[in-house]
Amino acid sequence: MSRAILVLNAGSSSIKFQLYDEAGGALARRFKGRVEGIGTPHPRLLAWGAGDAPLDDVALDPAQVTEGEQAQAALGNWIAGHMGGLPAAIGHRVVHGGARFTGPVRVDAAVLAELEALVPLAPLHQPHNLAPIRSVLARRPELPQVACFDTAFHARMPELAQRFAIPEALHAAGVRRYGFHGLSYEYIAGRLPEVAPEIAGGRVVVAHLGSGASACALLAGRSVESTMGFTALDGLPMGTRPGQLDAGVVLYLAQQGRSPAEIEHILYHESGLLGLSGISADVRDLLASTEPRAALALAYFAYRTAQAIAALASAMGGLDGVVFTAGVGENAAPVRAMIAARCAWLGLALDPARNAAHGPRISAEGSLPVYVIPTNEERMVARHVLDVLETTA
Repeated sequence: MSRAILVLNAGSSSIKFQLYDEAGGALARRFKGRVEGIGTPHPRLLAWGAGDAPLDDVALDPAQVTEGEQAQAALGNWIAGHMGGLPAAIGHRVVHGGARFTGPVRVDAAVLAELEALVPLAPLHQPHNLAPIRSVLARRPELPQVACFDTAFHARMPELAQRFAIPEALHAAGVRRYGFHGLSYEYIAGRLPEVAPEIAGGRVVVAHLGSGASACALLAGRSVESTMGFTALDGLPMGTRPGQLDAGVVLYLAQQGRSPAEIEHILYHESGLLGLSGISADVRDLLASTEPRAALALAYFAYRTAQAIAALASAMGGLDGVVFTAGVGENAAPVRAMIAARCAWLGLALDPARNAAHGPRISAEGSLPVYVIPTNEERMVARHVLDVLETTA
């Protein structure tokens, strides 16, 4: 007998969803989609069937989808109409699990309270991740919900990779490097033996490049270092976040009279590619622009990503391959080419035709292997939900 597993990935302006039918441990996707444009004049619900055939495209009333909770209600009605009943369980992507949650967990009121206490560590993501959990818990407390954490995959990084050079008391209080995008990296690690078996057991840098961006060192499929740290601000430049930043900049802004809320807004909403270009946070817009600042932003992005690949290779004692994933990593061939050109000294060279076709293997003959592997965080969440259901049955 099959069970339906619903996966929700809720953000500030969109909610992604996938519904899987599980039988005998195998997952078959019934449909997927997203509610986008929450809080804008043109919100929509888009859905695709099992074979990615268009299933629905609904223009939502902007007056009724001004915030996430309203979007959740609209999505819930749509899903109920297409399911014909309740799922066996709901899985949620949650960005920050802190020091305590190092694996997926079934959520009750006590767990939810602990996760809400982590909101200051991921203010751009955590409130939106938790909103549908809170809503379902209030309406259907008997329905199993499982939180799956972006930090969990990195929880067993070596101590040196987890540390900041700060007083021990702060480290003991949880001020440490957590790493993020773990569900994506975990999915890629699971795909490597099938897609790229020659590097699956070796030293691989995975670059998760999207609106949020990071890179991870996978040694035999396990995370041993990541560019992100205590929060999702660190490491690579992102759409609106700066990435690597001298902590003295924050002190300077505070000394100049900026409030914590103002500084947070600058760092989470006004920096990154948007701040550098003054045009857009979207790589597609920057690639289409002829403005010098657009070129500067892309060059900076490639420069810092190439630096990160080299640093992560150092953490592993060498490099056997590179994988690009996520929205920019999977689709922006010019950006991949810019990054690879800066890594030529490491033995990377792309085949232009393969790169333009988006892989899976995009490296030239004689090059260190370079792949494009689409990520699927929602499928990873579904697998974790099944594991939790089995262990708590």
